[in-house]
Amino acid sequence: MASQLKRILVGKPIATEQQHHERLSRVTALAVFSSDALSSVAYATEAILAVLLLAGAQALGLSLPIGAGIAALLVIVAFSYRQTIRAYPRGGGGYVVARENLGETPGLIAAAALLIDYVLTVAVSISAGVAAITSLAINWGFPELKSYAVEIGLVCIALVTLANLRGVKESGAIFAVPTYAFVASILAMISFALFRDAFFGPAQVAHTIPPEFPLAGEAEAIGLWLIMRAFAAGCTALTGIEAISDGVPAFKAPEAKNAAATLTMMVTLLVSMFLGITWLAHAHGAVPNEATHETVVSQIARTTFGVGPAYVVIQIATALILVLAANTAFADFPRLASFLSRDRFLPRQFSSRGDRLVFSNGILALGAFSALLVVLFQANEIAMLPLYAIGVFISFTLSQSGMVRRHIRLHEEGWRRGVLINGLGATLTAVVMVVLGVTKFTHGAWAVLVLIPVLVLVFKAIHGHYMRVAQQLSLSDAAKPAPLRRHTAVVLVSGIHKGVLPALQYARSIAPDNVTAIYVNLDPEQTERLRVRWCDWGCEVPLVVLESPYRSLLTPLRT
Repeated sequence: MASQLKRILVGKPIATEQQHHERLSRVTALAVFSSDALSSVAYATEAILAVLLLAGAQALGLSLPIGAGIAALLVIVAFSYRQTIRAYPRGGGGYVVARENLGETPGLIAAAALLIDYVLTVAVSISAGVAAITSLAINWGFPELKSYAVEIGLVCIALVTLANLRGVKESGAIFAVPTYAFVASILAMISFALFRDAFFGPAQVAHTIPPEFPLAGEAEAIGLWLIMRAFAAGCTALTGIEAISDGVPAFKAPEAKNAAATLTMMVTLLVSMFLGITWLAHAHGAVPNEATHETVVSQIARTTFGVGPAYVVIQIATALILVLAANTAFADFPRLASFLSRDRFLPRQFSSRGDRLVFSNGILALGAFSALLVVLFQANEIAMLPLYAIGVFISFTLSQSGMVRRHIRLHEEGWRRGVLINGLGATLTAVVMVVLGVTKFTHGAWAVLVLIPVLVLVFKAIHGHYMRVAQQLSLSDAAKPAPLRRHTAVVLVSGIHKGVLPALQYARSIAPDNVTAIYVNLDPEQTERLRVRWCDWGCEVPLVVLESPYRSLLTPLRT
């Protein structure tokens, strides 16, 4: 029954020789590897405004230059990862690049940061998708759905996990439609809103419950520190941008060329949607509203289209892309775990492919850890964002620093330009990482900063175990096997019957030419009958009869 259920849910096994048919085209790969990055536009602008709101309404105008700065950083990091794709066509995530160019420990730090980030990606994306669903329900008059956010999130994680267990190509086909529906609906909303605003002026967002602004004496001062915090918060738009460089082997040939082209398409769409939403939020006065739990994207869509069919389409598409954004982590977490397992830093089970040619153990582990986070944080994506951004920027910084070291070491063609691009990317991401670490330390970032070295120690402990086992099994100091010894088999028999015959056969299998049957003579008449029958049933095994004048069974055997 369990096997039949597995076949129904996961599908029939795929033969190993079919693996090359499971490769992804650019169109499908954009949905598989870009859903996390593209979906971040649904909450990146809101994260900027949530920080600026601390200084009052007069600070909200800073969202435009901050958004422009983040867009520029997106382009720089994207160019950096294009170089990584060319340098590592077999997959060059932060772990591979940092370990090869900076050493084992920096590589493990990058791996730990990425694994944590992938778990948080699933939890944050699913929780943000649930928030979009509940925003739609609130506007339709069903506010009680908010109390079931955790349950909805767990169901979504289970569905995404199941889809990925069915295989990369099949999950890509499942996720392609929602991804492109989200892109089309957001770009349509931006285009229509900009066109209408140009002729009729922007309409201001109407709140059923006005958002709370800090009082004059409680508002923070507008200064460099506030701007840097808002910039760092909005850099959640960069999450997932490294996914394509991690999954280059999943592309159809030529892998590196297709991966680089897909990365360019992703960044173009990402920058366009992010800047468009940031501009519309400023023009229409959309701000985070804790009282109504309505997202900024929902406010813009409601103001632009009302609560009719167009609004519903945008909210459903946003909810789906946020839920399915977790697929990026499901594509990269198992692959990174397999790299670590291959290098003996994780249990070898993570490098084994399942029935559908995917790393099933990594997929199941990611689903379990992310479900735990959703329960612990009660599906509140804003509470998880401080933890979310730290890991990815640690990986960004180490990966780009590793590429700088590689350019300097190899002096390949165009290495000076590579050093400039990767060096600038490493510097900017390091600044964001420090700002996030300082500003969000007391909000939960400390947990990530503590967990990363703990994971590194776990990786090293696992590696040490495998190295000790390898040393014990090594043939380097082993002596050649000695000549085979001749075994002797002795079978104690109490007579000739069905219990004795299998024992004689087994003894002949382990010592074909040296088997002896022993019988202790306690009754001369019975012994004589045994001798007669032994000729027919003794399996050509010689019979030795030991005399026992005192009727002892053990004494003749001992002597």
